[in-house]
Formats: sequence, C-alpha cells, structure tokens
Amino acid sequence: MGEKQAPLKEASNGPAIPPPQHRRRCGRGSSCDCCCLLKFLLKVIFTVAVLIGLFILIVWLIFRPINRVKLHVTDVVLTQFNHTDNILRFNLAANISIRNPNKKIGIYYDRIEARAFYADQRFGYQALTPFYQGHKNTSVLNVVFKGQQPLTLQGEELTQFNQEKTSGLYSIALELSLRIRFKLGKVRTVRFRPKIECDDLKIPLNGSPVAGSNNKCKLKF
Repeated sequence: MGEKQAPLKEASNGPAIPPPQHRRRCGRGSSCDCCCLLKFLLKVIFTVAVLIGLFILIVWLIFRPINRVKLHVTDVVLTQFNHTDNILRFNLAANISIRNPNKKIGIYYDRIEARAFYADQRFGYQALTPFYQGHKNTSVLNVVFKGQQPLTLQGEELTQFNQEKTSGLYSIALELSLRIRFKLGKVRTVRFRPKIECDDLKIPLNGSPVAGSNNKCKLKF
C-alpha cells in the first residue's frame, strides 16, 4: 500500500487577514491612552492645588503679624487753611507713628507717598525717604503739606467748610501709599502695595488736637 499523503490545504483567493487585536484596557469603559491622560491631568490639578495652598499659607504666615502693626497720628499742627475763589491755601504738618512688634519680620519701605484730603479731594502731596524698619521697632514719619491747590467746594461741602471755619476744627484725612517688602531671616518677599489711611481726623487751626479725637490709622492691602 502506498503512503498516505497529507490533504492539501485549499488555496486562498485573497490576502491573509490578521487576527483581530484588542487594545489593552486601563479603566472601565476607557482606553489606556484616555486613562493615562486623565491620570496626568489629575496629577497636574493636584500639584497646582498644592502650590496654591502653600502660597496662601506663606502669605497668611507673613501677613498675620502685620495685622498687629500699630499706626497712630501722634502730632499734628495746622497753621493755615483758607479757601477763597476755589483755591485752598494750607500749611499742615503731622507725625505718623508705625510700630512693628514682630520679633522675626522686618519691613522695607521702598516707596512712601503721603497725601492729604479734604472733602474727598486731594490737596497735599509729599514723597518721603525710603527706609528699613527692624524687629520690634517704632518709626515716626514726618509729613508736611504746604502751599496752595485748586479745590472746588459746592453745596454741602461748602456748607461744611464754613461751619468748620467757624468752629476752627477741620475734618482732614491723611493717606500713605506704600511699596513694601518683608524680610524673614535672609528671605525677602516681593513688593506689596498697601495703604495707610488716617480718616476722620479733627484738626484745629493753630491748636492741638482735641482730646478723644480719632487718631488711629488703618493698614489696608
């Protein structure tokens, strides 16, 4: 008997079709690429959130003791305050005390601009000398406003001025616009732009401030 030959495979009329390939899954209902992209985005969001949290913590640690800075108008002298023909002629000098009670934080006052206001209108301006305030230190800023400035007073503002002229006690506001940096050890922060506002000052002409008048100032960021 002759040897049996293996049956011949049927010839294929077309190209060979590769078996289907299944993409590897990395999550329920999503491909690996989408899953990896989602994980990457979550890591980015988490990192940004952590950085923002650290920044807020650092700012809070810096500004928390700054809220205890004590600001007062210690002395003020007004020798001229005349308003005629919409021109205000004035001569005003004041001392503003700034107390830094912190044991580890110093303050650089890189820029100081003093302004004086009456009836919400600015009439005086002075640029002061920059300085550094050390730990647990008190600095006194002397501001002087002298000269004349156009100042329009109408209606209630004019009535108020005439009443204060009669009483000899004027409502004047002082403001300091600052550019400051904080120093903690060898670390110095970026510059901030707070304002010192001394509102509702009752200043007598040719006299001392009335006892009990508001001479406290506020530091606003």
